[in-house]
Amino acid sequence: MEMWPWAHLRKQSPARSWQQPSPQHKLPRKESRDTESKMSSETGPVAVDPTLRRRIEPHEFEVFFDPRELRKETCLLYEINWGGRHSIWRHTSQNTNKHVEVNFIEKFTTERYFCPNTRCSITWFLSWSPCGECSRAITEFLSRYPHVTLFIYIARLYHHADPRNRQGLRDLISSGVTIQIMTEQESGYCWRNFVNYSPSNEAHWPRYPHLWVRLYVLELYCIILGLPPCLNILRRKQPQLTFFTIALQSCHYQRLPPHILWATGLK
Repeated sequence: MEMWPWAHLRKQSPARSWQQPSPQHKLPRKESRDTESKMSSETGPVAVDPTLRRRIEPHEFEVFFDPRELRKETCLLYEINWGGRHSIWRHTSQNTNKHVEVNFIEKFTTERYFCPNTRCSITWFLSWSPCGECSRAITEFLSRYPHVTLFIYIARLYHHADPRNRQGLRDLISSGVTIQIMTEQESGYCWRNFVNYSPSNEAHWPRYPHLWVRLYVLELYCIILGLPPCLNILRRKQPQLTFFTIALQSCHYQRLPPHILWATGLK
């Protein structure tokens, strides 16, 4: 077994070709034609924008979706695309006395009547991946609504060494859910559509270290392939630094795609 230590201030190595473990889910190139999503780079979200009350502040987005931040709360940004009507619902949610995934399911199924034949595409942007219990709730929800398609982008893996959480993510993928780690493209999309940014700051969303993103992609591959965890994360309070180590076993070298190891500088 080989140990590879890093701190989050480590200088990045040159970018290499890499890809996510799930089939690529394409975000809309253009914003929705629905009036909800009208934005202006000169003025920020327009004054009549009905989604303004559902946006989060820039500093909230930064700390919630920074892969180096290990805060306990979870933030969910979501949109529901109703297909041919070109109508998109967007909203934000945070933990209450229940996890955000459960809150969403209850809100989706109780605010109005949805028959089992309801067709829509749902995209979640989660600051933490679902836990094992939430994964079961999501799987049950999708079994009741077989025509609902769910895509999940995650900024961090929640207690990724816990076997229940790892199995939960595998079960979600087996049920047809697409799970990917958030990249710069998704961060920019969320910034434009869910953040109450100030005037002229449309393109100024946070850029997080690519290495962290790729390490989470590496661990997600391990989860999907049923391999042991290889990513360990430590947080030191003084100074406020997040450290991680990589522990690779022979099974990782044998089964992980070479381009993933190359992208993280491990091969």
